[in-house]
Amino acid sequence: MFRHVVMFTWIAGTTEEQKTELVTELSKLPGAIPEIRSYEIGADAGINPGNHEFVVVADFDSADDYIAYRDHPVHRDVIERAIRPIMASRAAVQYELQALGER
Repeated sequence: MFRHVVMFTWIAGTTEEQKTELVTELSKLPGAIPEIRSYEIGADAGINPGNHEFVVVADFDSADDYIAYRDHPVHRDVIERAIRPIMASRAAVQYELQALGER
């Protein structure tokens, strides 16, 4: 399995309506992109100061499937319409999943 994790902070003035639209649009991706095996999204719980505000965790069978998702036109459209207009910062990592104890 291959995992993609991306965290965002939003620009000042981002509205609840914009955040709701983002969740709505991201929630459509698993139905539109068959390479997605697992897709989780969520707002930060607000417990620790300095955290990013939102996270996407997506699992794929392979790095190639992740690339298909990354480049998929529906995904690219969500980025352009719902993420870029409100994004202040982004951090991401992609990695192979390994069970604890594996070498």
